[in-house]
Amino acid sequence: MSTSRTTLQDVGAAPGAGVLETRLTGLSADEFARDVWARKPLLTRRASDFSDLFSAEAVDELISRRGLRTPFLRVAKDGSTLPDSAFTSSAGVGATIADQLDDTALWRAFADGATLVLQALQRTWGPVGEFGARLSAQLGHPVQANAYVTPPQSRGFDAHYDVHDVFVLQIGGTKRWLVHQPVHPDPLRDQPWTDHRSAVAEAARGTAHLDTVLEPGDVLYLPRGWLHAAEARGGVSVHLTLGIHTWTRYALAEQLVQEALAALRDDPWMRTTLPLGVEGPTGEIDMIREHLLAAVTKADPAPLFHRARRGQGRPAPLGPLAQHAAVDGLGPDTPVRLRAALEARLEGARLTTRVGWLDFSEADLPSVSRLLDGEARTAGELGVALVGRLLRAGVLVPAGE
Repeated sequence: MSTSRTTLQDVGAAPGAGVLETRLTGLSADEFARDVWARKPLLTRRASDFSDLFSAEAVDELISRRGLRTPFLRVAKDGSTLPDSAFTSSAGVGATIADQLDDTALWRAFADGATLVLQALQRTWGPVGEFGARLSAQLGHPVQANAYVTPPQSRGFDAHYDVHDVFVLQIGGTKRWLVHQPVHPDPLRDQPWTDHRSAVAEAARGTAHLDTVLEPGDVLYLPRGWLHAAEARGGVSVHLTLGIHTWTRYALAEQLVQEALAALRDDPWMRTTLPLGVEGPTGEIDMIREHLLAAVTKADPAPLFHRARRGQGRPAPLGPLAQHAAVDGLGPDTPVRLRAALEARLEGARLTTRVGWLDFSEADLPSVSRLLDGEARTAGELGVALVGRLLRAGVLVPAGE
């Protein structure tokens, strides 16, 4: 099996480093950013023991006991996805929703060679959600987690590319991966592999850039656009895929143009009607271009960009009963902290977050600024009334949560 032209790394990171260093690559964040990120695959042997994140037992728990519904699971066989009706049914008395997972149907499909794909595990399995949130915070890009459960000697999907970067974490069993060079480098979200189906199929018949078998604890990083196909070996394979939904320069350009167009709506000249009899409005286009360029030059895309970032994820879980207890027992010694993954941003006197926005008085702004570092503080330090307001809004949580 060849690992040529692809970096092969054994983990050995310094204490106190983030999950990128300690559990996924063994490289420092600077090394990964400089040499690997969005450039080339990285295969890391024996990266970590991932049994604390996910397991075969977790698969059975989610499928048979959690009452999951579609689209939290999809099923694939021989390169095609099965219809939801093939593996869902009503759950009986008190839970008659018709699209809940049918564990009997799923067992039969799995025994017949189908791959089970548990989707959006950051929403349904706590350890994976917490790990993904830590990775997202370190990378600055949203993270989604799926699990792929493949029976022996089976392949769930044909060669394809993703429109997001991925970290593949082998949990159980082994899986052979064939990776080929991109046919459409750095694809955007609306440029799926099916737009290049014939080129993908032709490239997949060529010599692989990487042909390797992942074993438990191994990690494979693939930038978006790299072709890949995977096949379980002699036993059941379980792996996690952490999808990094990368922000691009194109996305930032979209925010810039949107802000410019919003400004041009307030330009009286831009709202006027074109003259009668305009057949080839070259002169008009030149003047409009000048106005558009001027608007782009003045535009500040930061508010739109941060709003879009907030919309790409969810804040850390909040327990209503623990929150009620904190509000009910609030006093000067109550420890609180900023709720994680809020994408909180103080703009003037307004705090914008994933759970809404709040305006503050000048007197409260120093305390609001202090809490943004995420450190635990007492209500007395910040102001009991202010803390009560922020607890009720779901912006602060008890420091022990």
